[in-house]
Amino acid sequence: MPLIADIIVDVPVLQTNQTYSYKVPDRFADLIHTGMRVVVPFGKGSRAVQGFVVNMTEQEQPEQELKAISSVMDEKPVLNKELIALGKDLAYESYSFQIKCYQTMLPAVLKAKYTKQITVTDDIDESVLYDVFKGKHTLSWEDAESRGKLDQVLKLVREDKVSIDYDVADRTTTKKEKYLKPLLSYEAYEDERAGLQKNAYKQLLLLNLLQNQEGNLLSYADLKTQGLTSAHIRSGTDKKWCQIVEKEVLRDPFADVSFEQSSDLTLTHDQSEAYNQIHAAVKDDRHEVFLLKGVTGSGKTEVYLQSIARVLEKGEGALMLVPEIALTPQMVDRFKSRFKEQVAVLHSGLSDGEKYDEWRKISRGEAAVVVGARSSIFAPLNKIGLIIIDEEHETTYKQEEFPKYHARDVAIWRGQYHDCPVILGSATPSLESRARATKGVYSLLKLNTRANQQTMPEVKVVDMREEARAGNRATFSEQLKAELLDRLQKKEQSVLLLNRRGYSSFVLCRDCGYVLECPNCDISQTLHMDTRTMKCHYCGHEEGIPSSCPKCQSSSIRYYGTGTQKVEEELQALIPKARIIRMDVDTTRKKGAHQKLFKRFEKQDADILLGTQMIAKGLDFPNVTLVGVINADTSLGLPDFRSAEKTFQLLTQVSGRSGRGEKKGEVIVQSFNPDHYAIQLAKKHDYETFYKREMSLRRMSQYSPYYFLTKISVSHANEMTAAKKIQEFINFLKPALSNQAIILGPTPKSIARTHNRYHFQVLIKYKKEAQLKEKCHELLMNTQKEQAKGLYISIDYQPIDFV
Repeated sequence: MPLIADIIVDVPVLQTNQTYSYKVPDRFADLIHTGMRVVVPFGKGSRAVQGFVVNMTEQEQPEQELKAISSVMDEKPVLNKELIALGKDLAYESYSFQIKCYQTMLPAVLKAKYTKQITVTDDIDESVLYDVFKGKHTLSWEDAESRGKLDQVLKLVREDKVSIDYDVADRTTTKKEKYLKPLLSYEAYEDERAGLQKNAYKQLLLLNLLQNQEGNLLSYADLKTQGLTSAHIRSGTDKKWCQIVEKEVLRDPFADVSFEQSSDLTLTHDQSEAYNQIHAAVKDDRHEVFLLKGVTGSGKTEVYLQSIARVLEKGEGALMLVPEIALTPQMVDRFKSRFKEQVAVLHSGLSDGEKYDEWRKISRGEAAVVVGARSSIFAPLNKIGLIIIDEEHETTYKQEEFPKYHARDVAIWRGQYHDCPVILGSATPSLESRARATKGVYSLLKLNTRANQQTMPEVKVVDMREEARAGNRATFSEQLKAELLDRLQKKEQSVLLLNRRGYSSFVLCRDCGYVLECPNCDISQTLHMDTRTMKCHYCGHEEGIPSSCPKCQSSSIRYYGTGTQKVEEELQALIPKARIIRMDVDTTRKKGAHQKLFKRFEKQDADILLGTQMIAKGLDFPNVTLVGVINADTSLGLPDFRSAEKTFQLLTQVSGRSGRGEKKGEVIVQSFNPDHYAIQLAKKHDYETFYKREMSLRRMSQYSPYYFLTKISVSHANEMTAAKKIQEFINFLKPALSNQAIILGPTPKSIARTHNRYHFQVLIKYKKEAQLKEKCHELLMNTQKEQAKGLYISIDYQPIDFV
């Protein structure tokens, strides 16, 4: 019977969000397996596209003739059965396409690269042949486009004189190193030596090296270090002494880093209690979600490490997620020191090639512990014994592009699939997770004290309104300035958090009030002194810094706001002797920048670490005794019901960077709203009181975790079209909703225009709406034609971003 493959094709629209059946040619019958990438003809023009084989069956001859698979792109499956099933569920839950889910799971190099080739199929005028095709019979689409020949090409297509073929190119690349393979016996090399001139020193050296290899390969790079050139080696190959062979080597991003072996530390009473409960679930192959709530410095990482050690003893693997790349260097150091080569690392700071090789190590079973950021939740471990999400409250675990998944939900799905425990760790758990622990959906584990028995740092709140009244309009309060000088004198280190990036927030004319805005977005541009440009952080628009007001031509144009660059300059002027490291998006763009900057600070080559949110959590520097928070209440004014929660979490996390060693720590929080309960409770390190108060407010305002949320967003180049369409969509959904559902909107987004498109959104709050999900899928399907004409619609379940 014919072999049939069910394939998800790389055409991301809803009409194609299903499997298509293809015939497996006899020549591929033993080669193709479920989970492989293949090239298939698709659509009326049978253009070549990439696809994923998600199922294979033997069937009777189908009624209609099936198209056949054109070629195979892999020698082994890139998706296992678990990930195929996960992709299907994820597409449904996140209102996305299966193809997008599968591509998200894989390294970037496994995404297809498409090229269009134009081929002459009939006689054409010789002058056109030379003008368009340069006398050849094939031409790439890119070449035709770059030389302005597309109009002529399309005319030839209409005349059926040329065809356009789509090719699928594989982007996978492997790193290879050259070696020399000896071809002669020991005695034969002796005979060759006898025939050489006495002054042929390099040839003698090459002979000696080959003779002593005893058949083993000789590294090409090692030969070069011994003074042999390519010409010397080529001479040896010409004389048939050896041959050059290439061997694939995996790129190791940590090849130049040495990790000292670490061993288990003695656990505190609280750590032992937590570890024992986790170990029992690991031992019994039992799926259970643990919420590990531990104050900063309580030793959550050691509990993770020892729990993973038990998983490895069972011959199983573990996933360890951190919220962002900035946390990865220290976490990698701890995990590599404990588990050495068993650790693979996946995060955006690696090159595409390095990520591909780390992914292959996992896929081949050569690495059993995966450490990485959000997307590493899809790592292809075959048998998972434990999944850990550190700093589980962080919003970076939710992907804002399609598919809009939350890593926590994926972790729980995989935990159920593998019958293994999931640990959600945080000093400040999200209200949703804490509420689930209260209801018994999660098991709550507590680490109430620091592992080194040190007290929590003392937190002092400085009222910046009082500072202004006293005539101090600088970024730094007198108290923070004094404490920074004191730490400098004591040779202790300080961390300064500013929840901003760039030099200053905006440029404003003091004569007419003009603010330099982005031409494509309804938002002011940000000044960047390193590149001396104004930049839009939404669409990437960039222009020079104006010397006069573009509106009234006044020279009274000034920079307002506080960015990290500006604070660094002010700080350097304030304390000239201080050695400062600035960490923000701009200083950490280059590969490995995070690790280098942290290493410098760890070696105490700097006195002050100044940065944005990336320095607020997870970092452990024993000599840091002071943490300063500038503009602590920045996020309190955002139109987001989670703003108080995010402020409390940020302040608590950054406070925990102080006093982690033997010296007592101190924290100074500068605020223009010092009496806000989020700031006052962070000062006391009082999570439980904050949780109860915030939950009470959420109940009254009918928000998560008491209500589920679904956000529907619409954008269009025409403002009226966007506004009209979102109202139509609400009217479409209303009949499927009960009276208990609450509809907020539609309203323009806080930033109503970006990328020259107008944005509207509506929020649906509900406790249980059985028909809503299906109705949303129906809405997406019904609007396919409109989406093809420029209407953008997005449905986000449990959204994080409301701005």
